[in-house]
Amino acid sequence: MIVMQPVLEIYAPDGFDLWPVAEVESFGFLPLSGELSPAEVGAAVMRIASCSDIDPDGDRPPRPADALDSFLHGLLTFDALFAAGGLRVTDNSTGVTFLPGCCDGLEDWRDWHQFIDQGSLLGFGHDPVSPVAERFGDTVRLTVNAEQSDSPVIELSVAELRNLLAGAERDLADFLALAADWASRHLPGQCAPVTAALARVVDLPAPAIPPEA
Repeated sequence: MIVMQPVLEIYAPDGFDLWPVAEVESFGFLPLSGELSPAEVGAAVMRIASCSDIDPDGDRPPRPADALDSFLHGLLTFDALFAAGGLRVTDNSTGVTFLPGCCDGLEDWRDWHQFIDQGSLLGFGHDPVSPVAERFGDTVRLTVNAEQSDSPVIELSVAELRNLLAGAERDLADFLALAADWASRHLPGQCAPVTAALARVVDLPAPAIPPEA
C-alpha cells in the first residue's frame, strides 16, 4: 500500500515558551492532519512561523518589541510564505520512502497537480540528495535520490497519485481547521491573521474563525 502525507520538517523547541509545543525529534517530519494533539499543532505553528522569522527589510514594517508579536511578525507580513516540508510518499510493501527535498516546500504542494497534468520532470532538491518525480505514460516513478544510479524508487499509476493527492488535500484542510481552533485558544488576539497566513501556506481557503476567537 502506498500512502501520501503532507509533512512539516520539524525541530526540537529548545526553550520556546510562547505557547505549549510537543517534544519532537529534531529534523524529523511531522505529518499534518486533523488528528494532531494541541501541543503538536503548537509545534507545527511554531515551525511554520519560524520559517518566516526573518528581520524586516525596507519593504516591511519594523519588528515589534513584544516577544509574541515579534515571533509572528514574518508570518503575518511576508507576501511569499515558506514552510519546510512537502508531501511524503511511502510504499509500505517495500519500505521505500520518498521524502520532500530542499527546493519544494509545503507551500508548493500543488506542483504535484501540475506535474500530473503536464508530465514534465519535477525535482525537489539538489546534490547530495535529489528526489525526482517522472511520468511515463500512465505510470509515475518517484526516485528517492537521482544522484544515485541504484536509488530506491516508488512506482504508481497516475490515477493512484491523483487519489493520493486528494487525500493529502483533505489532511491539509483538516489540519487548517484544527489550527484555526488552536489559534482561537492560544492566540486569541491574532487568531484571524494567523489562520489566514496558515491558509496561504497550505494554499487552501481559510476556515471560519471559531466563536471563541
